[in-house]
This record gives sequence, structure tokens and C-alpha cells, in this order.
Amino acid sequence: MSLLSLLIALMAEKTLSSSIWRFDFYYQKYISFFQTNGVLSNIKATNIRYTLFLLVPVAIIYGILAIVDNGLLHLIISTLVLIVTLGCSKTRNSYKQYLLAAFKGDDTTSSLHHQQLLEDKNLPAVGFGQALIWLNYRYYIAIMLFFIVFGAAGAVFYRLLTTVIEQENGCTLNKTSENETAEVKDSEQTLVEETIGSPLESSHDESINDKTTLSCNNYHKILFYIDWLPVRITSFGYMFVGHFSKAFPMWLESLFDTKKLTHEVLIDVAQKSEDIMLEDGDCTAEPCLLVRLAKRNLLLMLALIAVLTLIGIVN
Repeated sequence: MSLLSLLIALMAEKTLSSSIWRFDFYYQKYISFFQTNGVLSNIKATNIRYTLFLLVPVAIIYGILAIVDNGLLHLIISTLVLIVTLGCSKTRNSYKQYLLAAFKGDDTTSSLHHQQLLEDKNLPAVGFGQALIWLNYRYYIAIMLFFIVFGAAGAVFYRLLTTVIEQENGCTLNKTSENETAEVKDSEQTLVEETIGSPLESSHDESINDKTTLSCNNYHKILFYIDWLPVRITSFGYMFVGHFSKAFPMWLESLFDTKKLTHEVLIDVAQKSEDIMLEDGDCTAEPCLLVRLAKRNLLLMLALIAVLTLIGIVN
């Protein structure tokens, strides 16, 4: 059933253009609900508040599926949730606009699309193709893996956590190091006010500290540990669909590295898995090659899931 849901969702995600099929549509409504709800809005900005913000939708989806006895209805609900959480039309449109500008020789416009993508997705300074490799993992492969292992509730949790991180201001993946900077501390107030949507009163300012506030840095740390194994599984797939002998030393070097950022592990292995020959002034070769590599890896993951389904490991 999981494989069938994945196949339906992957086909539907690119054809359904209405906003009701986009995760951001429900995310904004959820923020408004969380802000205006009498019980939730009265909870102080502590770890409990942030935990509830992440787990309430997950608990609702899990509860609904738990009480559904009909297999067909369970499949329909899971597939609908997966369609909403899978993919990102904005990233796909940004890729198309970037290529259009690049093929026309408009380097300024293509560069603007590149920078806009990094800002919209709260990414560090990486190449356009490298950003697409990471976003392909985040919006497709990671969602697929969480859906297979934890069901629709797991897919919702991962997508909600990544969306919270993307919409933070002044906080990027580069700030996941153990040494917290002053910028991370300054961003705590922004995270509380804009991500959760509830302004803090001045009397609560003194209570905001590392022990009581789940800052953006802590969100990234949570995602770092969650992504640790899936990223290495995904990067292992890149070796099989690319140059195994060239990428394997890089993958092996990063296998037990607990400090290297997950997006760097994935990007480094992906680049080693593909021969990228760049001509002067050509800004389309790398993105196109890496996107094709990512598509091959996605097909490999689907094939692996199909095999696991046939032998009974995956339901």
C-alpha cells in the first residue's frame, strides 16, 4: 500500500496545481490556528510550546489513521497526506526560470533566481545545482523514507519541521555548529514571534534562555540527527546511479563523521558521482546534470521500495 501511495503521489504532485495541494497553504492556516487558539496561545514560549506546535498535526494524522479500519479509506487518506507533503512547486518553478534566463544569456537574472532560492529556502551559500540536490532530498526522498517507515504522520512531522526552519529569519544551516553565535541568540525572538505567531510580552523576556527556549539552532540540531541516516542512505544511492568508484571514498569518509553537516555530505557525494564538465560562462550544465542524477536516484529508491514490498518488509 505504501508503494501504491508513493506512485500515485509522485504522479499527482506535478499535475495538481491548486494551492489546496500545497503544504504551505495548510502551514499558514495552522500558524493562524495556533496563534488564535485560547489554550495553545496561553502557553508560554517554552519547549512545551514548540513541541506542541510540531506534534499536534502529527498526533491528529496518526489518530485519524489509527481509528480507520477500512484498508481502502486508509490508503486514500495516506495518499492525500503524502501528495500535500511531497514536492515543492516553488522550487520547480525557480529551476525553470533559472534555466530560461541562463539559456538566454541573462546571467544577472539567473543569478537573482539563484539567490532568491537560497533566501526562500533558508540555505547557505551553495551553487544552484547543489541547492537542487539538497532540496530534492528534502522534498522527495526524505519524505518518501519517513512515509515508508513512520507512515503519513512521519511525513507530516518531517515536512513541518523543515518548513519551520525554512521560514526562520536570520538562521541558516551554517549555524548548526556546537559554538552558538550571537546571531543565533538574537534570532530566538524572531523565531518565537514569526514562526509560532505569538508575540512575547516584555515581562517574559528574561525567561527566554537556552534552557527554556527551543531556538532555531536547536531546531537545526534536531533535524541534523534526524537526517543523519537518511542522508547517508540517499548518498549511497547516488554512488549506484553515478560513478561508484569516485564517490565511494567520499561516502566512506563521511559515514561516521558526526560533525560534517548533512547537506555537505549529500552534495559532496553527489558531485563525485557525476562528471561535471563546465565551460566558461555555462551556468546550466551543473544544475541539469545534478537534477538528472537526482531523478535517477529517485527511481532507484522507488525500485528498492518495490523490492522490499515484494518480499514483505514494507507494507
